[in-house]
Amino acid sequence: MEPVFEHPWDVSPTEAALLQQQLQEQVIPEDRIGDIEIIAGVDVSYDTVKKEAQGVVAILSYPDLQLQSYTSSRLSNPFPYVPGLLSFREIPPLVECFRKLERPPDLVLCDGHGLAHPRRFGLACHLGVLFDIPTIGVAKRLLVGDHEDVPQIWGAWRPIIHEGEIVGAALRSRPHTHPIYVSIGHRICLETALKWVLNCVTHYRLPETTRCAHRLSKAGK
Repeated sequence: MEPVFEHPWDVSPTEAALLQQQLQEQVIPEDRIGDIEIIAGVDVSYDTVKKEAQGVVAILSYPDLQLQSYTSSRLSNPFPYVPGLLSFREIPPLVECFRKLERPPDLVLCDGHGLAHPRRFGLACHLGVLFDIPTIGVAKRLLVGDHEDVPQIWGAWRPIIHEGEIVGAALRSRPHTHPIYVSIGHRICLETALKWVLNCVTHYRLPETTRCAHRLSKAGK
């Protein structure tokens, strides 16, 4: 599986922010998805000693959410940690993971943000646009914006507002835990994204897709 286009990764933070602004225009904020049979979860972990980033793409069947396969890739000297530019640090190893896939997933859940980003182009948007696949950002912490308190009811959500715009949703995936933060990546609307995140939640706060990818990325360190 190859990206539909590529761009340089060895860029300065200023150049990276400019690329985000340019590529954001290609995000499709509406449903362009087909039947869902396999769902991917992606995650990246870091080895601070070796200065390597390890990406993992976990492929799960749907609706049983069973791990079918996974790919992994390590790259050295990742882009420096700069708030708002995480995709330039995490996507290069993920690109190599996607290249190893025999078929594209029908939907990708990313451990990170999508539209809920200062320039409306977080990791989920970036990955979705590069491969032109439906993607959703599922984050553990809020990056931008505010939201009202989310009721302690499974499936309840409140919009995340940033600069007067709805950029995502705080979602109660498990009562009496912190909400998770969902935003669109590419080729999906927010309501559909929320539905699919809940479809992938079982007994835990995080969906099985990203839980599985996170576990695999840590195991390979």
